Amino acid sequence: MLDKKYLQYEKDIREFVKKNVQTVLKQPREFIRYPFIDPGSVYDGNVWDWDTFWSVYALLSMMEDFDEETQERIVIHAKGNVQNFFDHQLEDGYIPMMIEVQDWPEPYLNMKHKEGVLMNMHKPFLCQQICLISDYVNDFGWMEENFGKLEKYFMCYDKYYYHDNCGLYVWQDDIMIGMDNDPATFGRPKASTANIFLNSFMVEELNCMARIAERFGKTEAQAFYLEKREKLIKAVQSECWDKRDAFFYSVDVDICTRKFDWFHQGLGVFWKTLPIKIRVWSGFIPLWAGFATEEQAEALSAHWKDEETFGSPYGLATLSKDEKMYCIAATNNPSDWLGPVWTVANYVVFKGLLRYGYREDAEELCRRTLLLLGEDLEKTGDLHEYYDPLSGEPVMNGGFLNWNILAVNMVRDLYGDDK
Repeated sequence: MLDKKYLQYEKDIREFVKKNVQTVLKQPREFIRYPFIDPGSVYDGNVWDWDTFWSVYALLSMMEDFDEETQERIVIHAKGNVQNFFDHQLEDGYIPMMIEVQDWPEPYLNMKHKEGVLMNMHKPFLCQQICLISDYVNDFGWMEENFGKLEKYFMCYDKYYYHDNCGLYVWQDDIMIGMDNDPATFGRPKASTANIFLNSFMVEELNCMARIAERFGKTEAQAFYLEKREKLIKAVQSECWDKRDAFFYSVDVDICTRKFDWFHQGLGVFWKTLPIKIRVWSGFIPLWAGFATEEQAEALSAHWKDEETFGSPYGLATLSKDEKMYCIAATNNPSDWLGPVWTVANYVVFKGLLRYGYREDAEELCRRTLLLLGEDLEKTGDLHEYYDPLSGEPVMNGGFLNWNILAVNMVRDLYGDDK
């Protein structure tokens, strides 16, 4: 159980969210035609893919804290997130990962896609958000007319982002990849990285698509997406798990036998990928997605609190502290994922540990997260986007709500209403 200090921190976070929730529930504007949720802070007026998912995930766990009118608004805005993305889906299934209000007549990413510039698309959180909302309202019917659009979304992923040789998905570039400056992708050649972040979350996205198909009585489609999920899991296990380091890595897919005149006529490249051995917090996501083996879970559970690598008094560093790229810098576009503590990373690892029965570890990660945000509220009266892993001091962007709310989820996941 939590002691009084942590219970007070949780209460403080709840009160802060209740006071500020209306600031992230946004009304339609320009070509954003449906109500939506933005992260707050400097991101006012932007609809983001995985950000909206985690906002909804967190807010739905706090619904009893809000009055009836606010509860209704949260559901309307949550559905609006999804509707806005479908509203800007292109004919080939492409959906932008972010919809912003600017001087141009449609989302920038859509404009570039139409010009033939292949950029990243909506990260694999669309079906996950649909299931999240539908489970809460106990109704999937609001999405039935868009099932065909979901199929086109996966077809677009398979056409532009799937690497046949290794069976993994790749980022086409290093723009807005979720963890913006992940060294496994940031600054590397286009379409060269099968990122463990992308592929692990895609496993759950395929699972949610199968659930949606089942709800609509589409049994063949359900079986198709479950088969794709299993195939992807096998590819991740085969290519991304490193037995020596006991860790999941992103991998380089840009490999082949490069012949020149009579050179390289013998044994060529027969391996499908090369591991990019940079320890990033995303190596823990297979625990959250539930496809790590028990042996892998045991190994990963030891990594998160290692003070030489990921361990922090406030959760875990997003990049291992012994990597040459480790850096605590205030930066936007890209945001800094080279070590700072982000609450969403804490939560994903927390949930994975809890899923595999490492309750004491999960409880400790919960306490460290409450300490991080609780101390921030005490000192500044605000919550920030990311934090120094050693001091817990905020790095930048006060007024950031979004996945910071997940600290409340941690307590609920551990103790329910009995704290």
